[in-house]
Amino acid sequence: MLKRTFYTLVLALCGVCAFAQQDALFTQYMFNNLYYNPGFTGIDGVTKASALFRSQWSGYQPTYYGGGAPTSQLVSFSTPLLKFNSGVGGYILNDKLGPQNNLEVQALYAYHLKVGEGKISLGVKGGVYNQTIDSDLYRAIDDKDPLLPPAGSGRYSQIKPDLGLGLTFSKEKYYVGVGFSHLSKSKFDFSIGQSNQLETHTYITAGYFYELNFDTKIQFVTLVKSDFVKTQYDVGAIAYLKNTMWAGISFRQSEAAIVLLGWSFLKEKSLKAGYSMDVIVKDRAAKQALSHELMVSYDLPVSAGVGRKVIRTPRYRH
Repeated sequence: MLKRTFYTLVLALCGVCAFAQQDALFTQYMFNNLYYNPGFTGIDGVTKASALFRSQWSGYQPTYYGGGAPTSQLVSFSTPLLKFNSGVGGYILNDKLGPQNNLEVQALYAYHLKVGEGKISLGVKGGVYNQTIDSDLYRAIDDKDPLLPPAGSGRYSQIKPDLGLGLTFSKEKYYVGVGFSHLSKSKFDFSIGQSNQLETHTYITAGYFYELNFDTKIQFVTLVKSDFVKTQYDVGAIAYLKNTMWAGISFRQSEAAIVLLGWSFLKEKSLKAGYSMDVIVKDRAAKQALSHELMVSYDLPVSAGVGRKVIRTPRYRH
């Protein structure tokens, strides 16, 4: 029996690892829910662009290859189509996991249905998932293993279709949604006799706003992630002061305790910048202690004549 290598072992395990090998991890998910659920596309009624930049286990150094710690970048855009009770958008994700790099490009659409004082939104996303592996960054146990690519052969890359769905219900003070990714279950084999399949992931998101007083409100948030093999949840609370600044804490099951900070800028609070720091609380011997994440989002001004006319009153301006 031929000896396997770390290279083929990673490919074999990718299909069953819950999140580290497939979907990217973000701490500030509450500011970009549409990555996990296309039902959130355009649901706020404003055109929004946002970006998340994550450095996980900052300072981590591998023992024998130069891949470094995981890093993720997500850029998204969404806008409502008020005349059609819907929204459109898209996102680009780049997720680097040492010798493996995942690039995801998705187009999003959601239909919004008003139900009483709430809104139901059904969304779909479709696009491509590109996976690249740099074979030069793996060390073979057996250099003569015929399942391995030749030494120095460099990068292998494949592009596959990808599909997801999402359903949300929202009201003024709360929202809840369930999203499904990788419904197409695309497979990557790289012609080496091993198969890495994208497994369907389920994401449950929820949030509730509690008004403490006129100037202060608290948002309680949660995200439950599952690939039907493993399940992980995040729970947190964020306090907002005058819709200008925020601070919060969160906890990720079996992973980290988290601090979140942020500030809103410009006249309409349209520009937001946030920062989060994850303090690793489990398996610290195999990880660095801290992960960092930056968030930037911008809401475009509402154009005159689009949607319902907005009548401003100084009484409620602050």
